[in-house]
Amino acid sequence: MRPQQTFFTKNKDMILQIGIPVLVILFLVFVWQMIVIIYQTPPYILPGPTLVAEAFVRDWGILAPALWVTTKITFISLFLALVGGVGLAVIMVQSRWLELALYPITVILQVTPIVAIAPLILIYTPTTQVALLICAFLVAFFPILSNMAQGLKSVDHNLINMFELYGASRWQTLIHLKLPASLPYFMTGLRIGGGLALIAAVVAEFAAGSAGAGSGLAFRLLEAQFRLNIPRLFAALIMLGMLGVAIFALTSFIAWLSLHRWHESSIKREN
Repeated sequence: MRPQQTFFTKNKDMILQIGIPVLVILFLVFVWQMIVIIYQTPPYILPGPTLVAEAFVRDWGILAPALWVTTKITFISLFLALVGGVGLAVIMVQSRWLELALYPITVILQVTPIVAIAPLILIYTPTTQVALLICAFLVAFFPILSNMAQGLKSVDHNLINMFELYGASRWQTLIHLKLPASLPYFMTGLRIGGGLALIAAVVAEFAAGSAGAGSGLAFRLLEAQFRLNIPRLFAALIMLGMLGVAIFALTSFIAWLSLHRWHESSIKREN
């Protein structure tokens, strides 16, 4: 009896963090099913959870490849945004002139709706997949850039003065002080960029109007809507939501691994 109590005590926070959301989701699914039964809602308006589950099984051969396409575009664009955002942030912080020259351009790209520039990207890129990658990259790029730049600028000036006192070069200060100190800001940008990359991949596919065997979940949503196959539409939506949750969980886990031993936010969360 004692080991069970010890295990529950040590893992109480983790059990609550997992158990409560699961119970809430199950309750919402139950309410959803009751609404369908009580009001006898037709499936073409609101299908029940059982019909959506059947659509998952029946249409898995269609939805699974589309999920893989959307996932691939999301992660590739996120990786490119990480490389470009961190690299440009380092360059901008190291050179005040480059920051003044480049930052307005990045802001313009961020505030311009991706739907507005997607047609131009489709014209100038060789394939639709490349266009989708560029659109998703542009949306995920700015949060990573802005958070990383802010982190590099937020280093304690006393520590910078100490590095200068010991004769450290600018690049030594960057590698041994600024980059480690900006890690919490980078992780915040990573979490935001991961969600935005998925949203941008779906929106870009809507704007591109891509179709066929190599299309993602956005096309399957439109296809199900036009065919009035509402159970498949709900199944595709749930898959998108699960993918978004998985991306957020993955980026949060990476942030925890990077910060839980030394950063105050993660230490408090553990306690």
